[in-house]
Amino acid sequence: MMEYRKEYEKWLSDPAIDNDTRQELQGIGADTREIEDRFYTHLAFGTGGLRGVIGAGTNRMNIYTVRKATQGLAHYILSQGEAAVQKGVVIAHDSRRMSPEFCEEAALVLNGNGIRTYVFDDLRPTPLLSFAVRHLGCTAGIVITASHNPPEYNGYKVYWDDGGQVPHPRDQAIIMEVNKITDFLQIKTISKKAAVESGLFSVAGPEVDDAYVQAILSQRRHRELPVRPLKIVFTPLHGAGNVLVRRVLDEAGYKDVYVVEAQAAPDGNFPTVAYPNPEDFAAFAMAETLAWEKDADLIICTDPDGDRLGVALKNEMSMDNHGYSTDKYIHLTGNMTGVLLTEYLLSERKVMDDLPANGAIVSTIVSTEMSKSIARAYGVTHFEVLTGFKYIGEKIKEFEQSGAHTYLFGFEESCGYLAGDYARDKDAVEAALLVCEAAAYYRQKNMSLWDAMVALYKKYGYFKESLESVTLKGLEGLADMRRIMADLRRNPFKEMGGLAVVERRDYRERVTLNCITGQTKTTGLPCSDVLYYVLEDGSWLCIRPSGTEPKIKLYFGTVIEAWDTLAEADAQAQERLGIIKQAFESRL
Repeated sequence: MMEYRKEYEKWLSDPAIDNDTRQELQGIGADTREIEDRFYTHLAFGTGGLRGVIGAGTNRMNIYTVRKATQGLAHYILSQGEAAVQKGVVIAHDSRRMSPEFCEEAALVLNGNGIRTYVFDDLRPTPLLSFAVRHLGCTAGIVITASHNPPEYNGYKVYWDDGGQVPHPRDQAIIMEVNKITDFLQIKTISKKAAVESGLFSVAGPEVDDAYVQAILSQRRHRELPVRPLKIVFTPLHGAGNVLVRRVLDEAGYKDVYVVEAQAAPDGNFPTVAYPNPEDFAAFAMAETLAWEKDADLIICTDPDGDRLGVALKNEMSMDNHGYSTDKYIHLTGNMTGVLLTEYLLSERKVMDDLPANGAIVSTIVSTEMSKSIARAYGVTHFEVLTGFKYIGEKIKEFEQSGAHTYLFGFEESCGYLAGDYARDKDAVEAALLVCEAAAYYRQKNMSLWDAMVALYKKYGYFKESLESVTLKGLEGLADMRRIMADLRRNPFKEMGGLAVVERRDYRERVTLNCITGQTKTTGLPCSDVLYYVLEDGSWLCIRPSGTEPKIKLYFGTVIEAWDTLAEADAQAQERLGIIKQAFESRL
């Protein structure tokens, strides 16, 4: 009998398993492939924490995997001493199915171990949880979310006392505690009534929301912009961003905000979208209809847990000279929004004589190279980190402790941004405010945000990036993923489409090789199963198995230094990226 079958039988016979779960498992008794998929592995912490499909099984999100993960976290907190226990844990959740239930289960396990919890009474954005950890002085935080994943998913992310996601090696120490739990009867939990009466279960009050909103409003560069003429369409995609995005914009003076009502109410089934992700332009369909009706200047879109922001801009008649048609809204990629905000924040700091000499911006290794050019132009230091905003959070903590740099802004290509150090995770609520502020600011200069984007291309070059995913499911998918990465290490690319590889980085081995001189140096980053190639024309390819999804992600980038029209530059960039993609696909 195979191991996954043993795990299945163990769950069926475990007295700790409730009848509904047991019936669900009995219903798949004749489906070997389904049993295998549910039990061939245990959910593990990746760049986004614990994440999986909702359902019964070790490879699923359910009350038992949540309790097990929380018991492991409780053991770790208990090992840190009485002060850590007394500081407690703050817990939030988003709009997904089972999120409130998982949130409460996590709290009651912590309470069962004598650890105090502060639980929000309703859904909240993930960045508010990050803020709340530090604001309340907690040892840790938990947010129940699967971010932008499809509706069948949910997840569990752990934060530590600095407000950042649990970094390595602390994450491994916690999962080691989780893995020690071999019997659900080892898990300590109590009733909510007992937890409340003991004083261990508390509700996080509205004063946390108020403090968070004020922290965001303090990040503005201009507080007296004439914002009323700016028309904004907003959709929270049935998620946690609705209340606080609208509140922040209102308190900042943006009154012409139109919300997509059909997508305003929380709903974990996300009935109006195929995929609740601001990176997916299809998610903007209903917002675009409303934007045309209202003649909106821009559209902003937050994901289910309110940490990612998507942006689309009205294409005005003046844009014809840029080589784009005027019959649709222009969707910005995460990279485009990231560099727009970077340029806006740094340029305004410089004008206001508020740009510190030790200023720093941070982006991930798969984000646009334009950020490096912007950093050089303003004399600030640029730092690269591994994929996952928790690594940007680590840099903020490092700067805070050492005083060597002042954090100014950080972003990742997957629509994640953060200005200021009030939180340690990407924040779509703050990003929404800053995008609207930038739009209002450029309007004073008779420019649209798209005009500002074109100005960046003229100043730094036409940078274009692309992301492709190769989905690999189940045991066979894991084997294919390992085979592909092993083959690329044994036989690395030497050229792509006739362009020589001039630099190769292996982040697992932490080595950067200059392919021209043969010299090597350390990447200076933690170990991660990622390969990166730089070509002779400045184009690049990065290959990264996802830490949270069954897929390999392929990131491509290039730059066109000189161009006459954007249409021409875009065609050249598309051709280069196509060559790189084809070269990789030939190795599959």
